[in-house]
Amino acid sequence: MIAIINYGVGNIKAFTNIYKQLGLDVKIVSKASDLNGATKLILPGVGHFDYAMQRFTDSGMRDAAHEMVVSGKIPVIGICVGMQMLANSSEEGKLPGLGWMDATVRKFDASKLHQKTRLPHMGWNDVKVEKKNKLLVGLEKDARFYFLHSYYFECNKLVDSIASANYGIDFSCIVNHDNIYGVQCHPEKSHHFGIQLLKNFATI
Repeated sequence: MIAIINYGVGNIKAFTNIYKQLGLDVKIVSKASDLNGATKLILPGVGHFDYAMQRFTDSGMRDAAHEMVVSGKIPVIGICVGMQMLANSSEEGKLPGLGWMDATVRKFDASKLHQKTRLPHMGWNDVKVEKKNKLLVGLEKDARFYFLHSYYFECNKLVDSIASANYGIDFSCIVNHDNIYGVQCHPEKSHHFGIQLLKNFATI
């Protein structure tokens, strides 16, 4: 059963609708006891890093999720700010991240951006698959995803980056370390590309 963590930050309904359309078992969880029986976790997120981290802590689900992911090795996917929360820290805030992946969240250097609208990085962008991975099956060519962010995920171990996009610089937009996955783009807003990615996650 896929558990979508609802801590008040993220587009919960969109994920639920996609999985129901795919005929897959999904449940929205709002407290620690709801996580019982989950075999996969989705950690969505939007907005400011510190706000999202504090809301997750206040939800009472953080410790239970940590135990499931770190000790139980249950697959988890962080999406947008949910991905950034997987890191050790973020330049956007002062609170520590979850530390589930060895990474730091950096702000784009606006001086390197040639687009008329510099930040946030908003809209559709090509995603380049760098490594063969179960999460990326069917997305090896011509994949495009919707983005909305001003900060990017910098892996301290390059092997953890499995796909990249370019916005002034090449940056890791999809990452994986063991049972932990992160996606900077919004699969729930990315039509058939996003549906394929979420379907792939369900089969990991």
